[in-house]
Amino acid sequence: MTTPPPVPLLGGTPFGRNPWLNGRPLTVTPERHLYCFPHSGGLPGEYVRWGQYLSGTQVYGVCPPGRGSRAAEPALTDLHGLVHGLLAETEFVAPYDLFGHSLGALVAYEVTRELAARGRPLPERLVVSAFPAPHLPRRGARLSALPDEDLVAVLKERYGGIPPQIAADPDLLALLLPAFRADFALLENHRYRESGPLPVPLVVLGGEADSVTPEQLDAWERHSTAPVRRHTFAGGHFYFRDDMAPLAAVLAP
Repeated sequence: MTTPPPVPLLGGTPFGRNPWLNGRPLTVTPERHLYCFPHSGGLPGEYVRWGQYLSGTQVYGVCPPGRGSRAAEPALTDLHGLVHGLLAETEFVAPYDLFGHSLGALVAYEVTRELAARGRPLPERLVVSAFPAPHLPRRGARLSALPDEDLVAVLKERYGGIPPQIAADPDLLALLLPAFRADFALLENHRYRESGPLPVPLVVLGGEADSVTPEQLDAWERHSTAPVRRHTFAGGHFYFRDDMAPLAAVLAP
């Protein structure tokens, strides 16, 4: 799979530039806003491109410290700190949805929980993709401390690998791997705390060939008092990279 060209990004909110948000402003007034939380090691530009499939939707990719335009900043390895840092600088513009893929699903969920705890406006939908329900136990070796060669092998086995042009360039690889390490540490350090279901409609997504099982996706139902919908797509963990149209149909208002 070829890597798409970089997207020129602008970060912002109605209050001015926001380093947490990357997006391409629409030429018309948005009908709604979609905030996308990336997978482990992911960059916001991949999600900003979705705007071409979602007419009238202002799409933002969330950019935590330690990657993309914030590569010079120390990466966060504590999810509580990430959520509080984001909400200290960000007001989500209504009407809006939150979308999270893989690790991003957990982040989007915890952001929604914190919004509810603070009495702030909630998303119209919480869309979680390719991640087991947060209350389920997580098993497996710690990945954040693996040597570079072993970490690259794990990424190839579990996540479809790193694009060859990046894997062959030591300088590019050196920029990418720290973001993966930080995100894996963030997940490894996180401990689920029960707080009851959210009053937000929940959309649960997954790929037919992904290692995340239907049972792990179904378990999300306990986390919402509103309607829960589940969609399964052809493909693996990154099912939308092969065909964006089915996902765009779900994300459309």
